[in-house]
Amino acid sequence: MNNQYTKVASYEAEKGKVKKVVLLYSGGLDTSCMLTWLQEEYGAKVVTVTLDLGQQGDDLEAIKQKALKFGAVKAYVIDVKDEFADNYLSKLIKANGSYQGDYHISTISRYLMAKVAIEIAEKEGADAIAHGCTGKGNDQVRIEAAALTLKPDIKVIAPVREWSMGRDEEIEYAEKRGIPVPAKKDFPYSVDDNMWGMTWESGEIEDPSQVPKFEKFLTTYTQPEKAPDIPEYVKLEFEKGIPVALNGKRMKLSQLIMQLNKIAGKHGVGIVTHIEDRIMGLKVRGVYEMPGAHTIIEAHRNLEKYVSTRMLNEVKSMMDTKWAYLCYGALWFEPLMDAIHAFNDNVNEKVTGTVTVKLLKGKAEAVAVDTPYALYDSRLATFMKDYSFNQNASAGFIELYSLQMKLAKQAEKKAKGKK
Repeated sequence: MNNQYTKVASYEAEKGKVKKVVLLYSGGLDTSCMLTWLQEEYGAKVVTVTLDLGQQGDDLEAIKQKALKFGAVKAYVIDVKDEFADNYLSKLIKANGSYQGDYHISTISRYLMAKVAIEIAEKEGADAIAHGCTGKGNDQVRIEAAALTLKPDIKVIAPVREWSMGRDEEIEYAEKRGIPVPAKKDFPYSVDDNMWGMTWESGEIEDPSQVPKFEKFLTTYTQPEKAPDIPEYVKLEFEKGIPVALNGKRMKLSQLIMQLNKIAGKHGVGIVTHIEDRIMGLKVRGVYEMPGAHTIIEAHRNLEKYVSTRMLNEVKSMMDTKWAYLCYGALWFEPLMDAIHAFNDNVNEKVTGTVTVKLLKGKAEAVAVDTPYALYDSRLATFMKDYSFNQNASAGFIELYSLQMKLAKQAEKKAKGKK
């Protein structure tokens, strides 16, 4: 297959110099084509790695058998649900991870994918790793930057950057070789899925001037307008910033997230049409489904705000924004990220308590918060008659609080009067 792609980075693998490749394999259109393409173009043996990240509906054994059928010398299927939740999503929750709005960065999974790919490459004696990311997206940066940080001498193959195929050509390539793929020409959408969220792209989603045809691709969760008219209340119990119980039942984080996906998804929570700035400088649009993630972030943010001072909340908000840009921007191993994680661990020492969340027609609203660390005193906050708060002291406070603002305005008027 001819193309004009010229490799410019020293870590990019060269044809004829690679004997074995570890391919991050989902069994979707791109990676299904890649499995065959790597054998044809590079003449290399291919080991596939498929991760169980809590995605919806994937038959992982069928994906494994498909990889073996089409030439993989070995096919790994690895359950990383707990590692994903405990080592990555836990940090995201403490950071209220949201990029440019309500996108809760479900692609944080790329760092774990890179880590596992490197581990398998070392185990199998592979020369390179390969992935299905495009040359325009963020994921290529996340995976390759993480892989090179973990193993600087690894070689990388990104077939989508090399081959001269668009989506329709990939479908034709698969059809000619008898490779079954989920994508069809009349269903142009692609989805990335894990327990933290689903990312929908392609088709009219790419054009912000068009309304996404949600009814064609949102198949996992309920659209808000079709959700029940009666609200449902869920209770999330947190310990040091991490949810540990759902509706009074304790469970590990991965189970809680997946269970909450079903409950909040029934109410259409967490469906977001989102325009964002990619790392590569492009503005793009995606549609996200993140019912459990959105509910947890709303609950955590409100509990954290309740137990922290105003000054701490102000700084934490700024740090959360910085964390989101680092995570989204492929800088998981940046030392600043470690420093922010240490800060977040400290802040979340007191983020313990129970949050009641109301789920209704696409909205998750924290309606009650209970914690032993609350910076709240009903005797001080009440509007009823109470002498715990000396309201008469407010007048003196207001006079001093507004002093510089008043002096600045007076000086401005005085200066104008002299002109």
